[in-house]
Amino acid sequence: MTAPRPDARRPVTSLGRSLLCAALCLPLLAPAWPLGLDAAEVTLRAGDSDLEKSLRAASLSVSAQADGTNDAQELIAAAQADYRRLLAALYEDGYFSGAISIRLDGREASAVSALDRNAQVNRIDIEVTPGPRFTFGEARVAPLPQGVTPPEGFATGAPAGTVVMRQAAEAGRTAWAERGHAKARVSGQQITANHADQRVDAAFAITPGPRLTFGAVSLSESSRQSAVRPERIRQIAGIPEGEVYAPSEIDRAETRLRQAGAFASAVVSEAEEIGLNDTLPTTIEVQDAKPRRLGAGAEYSTTDGLTLTGYWMHRNLRGGAERLRFDAEIAGLGGGTGGIDYALSTSYTYPAFRDADNSLVFGLGLSREDEPTYIADIAEVNVGVDRYITETLSGDLDLGLRVSRTDDASGTRDFTHLTLNSGLTWDNRDNATNPADGAYAEVSLMPFLGLAGTESGVRATADLRGYRGFADDRFVLAGRLQLGVLAGPSIAQTPADWLFWSGGGDTVRGQGYQSLGVGSGATATGGQGFAAISTELRALISDNWGAAAFVDYGYVSADPDFAGGEWHGGAGVGVRYYTSIGPIRADIAVPVTGSTDSVSVYVGIGQSF
Repeated sequence: MTAPRPDARRPVTSLGRSLLCAALCLPLLAPAWPLGLDAAEVTLRAGDSDLEKSLRAASLSVSAQADGTNDAQELIAAAQADYRRLLAALYEDGYFSGAISIRLDGREASAVSALDRNAQVNRIDIEVTPGPRFTFGEARVAPLPQGVTPPEGFATGAPAGTVVMRQAAEAGRTAWAERGHAKARVSGQQITANHADQRVDAAFAITPGPRLTFGAVSLSESSRQSAVRPERIRQIAGIPEGEVYAPSEIDRAETRLRQAGAFASAVVSEAEEIGLNDTLPTTIEVQDAKPRRLGAGAEYSTTDGLTLTGYWMHRNLRGGAERLRFDAEIAGLGGGTGGIDYALSTSYTYPAFRDADNSLVFGLGLSREDEPTYIADIAEVNVGVDRYITETLSGDLDLGLRVSRTDDASGTRDFTHLTLNSGLTWDNRDNATNPADGAYAEVSLMPFLGLAGTESGVRATADLRGYRGFADDRFVLAGRLQLGVLAGPSIAQTPADWLFWSGGGDTVRGQGYQSLGVGSGATATGGQGFAAISTELRALISDNWGAAAFVDYGYVSADPDFAGGEWHGGAGVGVRYYTSIGPIRADIAVPVTGSTDSVSVYVGIGQSF
């Protein structure tokens, strides 16, 4: 690339082509800090606020000021380094003829000696004139596999920038790697800036190399010391020896190892050299997690009462990453209605069952639900398979036997069911405990066979959530839709805990727990159709504190066709205190329709949804 045009205010005209090439390989990773105008100032004649933000993020001088640095030598060194960093930041955004001036107490920083022990720095003024933004003339990556085109933005006439160039070159290399050419590389580049036409010509050459298959899988020395047997580590990783190489398979292997739960870290490395017969050997390196784990949680609301949960887990029971877990829950302590609920369950999970993406799961559960309108005692056992489908999608299928006794408005009844429960979960949230972007969806379908006390039928549920952050994620708009349907037996022939209710912290805040069903008083029951919608606006006030405002509505109908049901709603506000394990939440809510209940308070860990 030709050097930028000389400028008396910018002693960096010799950086030119070498710096642009370096910028392609070294993206700027410095975070953005607030700018103190009395210590370091960045001004842009173009008035581009987004570019100014990028320059502030790149500037070591701004960073030093934000950190309170007052050592003169450090400040001088930071200012002198900023010439390169700011010019690289301009190149990132497509400004290839910018002018940069950095003055220390009125003197150009390049003329100040950092070795002067008597030097003082009271003010740093940074002035950047970006000049015009360049566009691409020639934009070429070759060769590319059949059917592959350069990424959007790397095209003639599009805004130029080193970020787009790096992405285009890497996309070309990756396209070949995904087709088995593991050692594909960017073997050449030609970049030229035409200042007269404000255009950049960029061409990258790709050398694909041979098409490879996965070779032998070995364990690192430290992995051989793992408490998990070597053959099980390989089975869980599931690297397909003999199949055509794909980098996505490496990613999947690392994900499987992490999801197994027995390892604190897992890395799969490719060999530097190609093996015999165009194979690519791989090496697995894992670090064991602590084999046992104990956890507890608590949540309180004035309507639901106090809920206490706890679990104990062994991550590697028999040396094959088998996971044994016990869960216990006590709910309804101090609640306004109903009694105390108890639940105890255990599960045993065997990863890599007949396929690296499958886990065999055995479960056993005992529970008692003492609710305002019914009491249910339940025992169930199930066996099934959980399957990892993609990084964001998983599924499960299990066969269960369920025995229950229900005492409600319909009297005391005993039920025996054979269930086939299936579900899909899709999750691309950026953070599970405090999401600011993405979506979550969980759907389940459970056909059941009535063996005693009931007819056969089907129960289906859906939980859909979406998140959208704006203003740099200082505000997040969150929404949730819940749906439920039970078809087949009548309400009187259905276990009370399978019917749907609305009201309480998980459906409609501000309404009493399970306050909306079918009917009222002593004869009230749950319904066979259910819907709930929640909208919440979350705001970040400081690094640790936030606030929220929300509106919830719930609907229950006697029939699965959703006809003839009733709505109720609640609204409120809340505060959030953000911790490393998630936000601590406190919400206060009141009814807005369908009830005259008093103010309700909810406290727990994690966002409401």
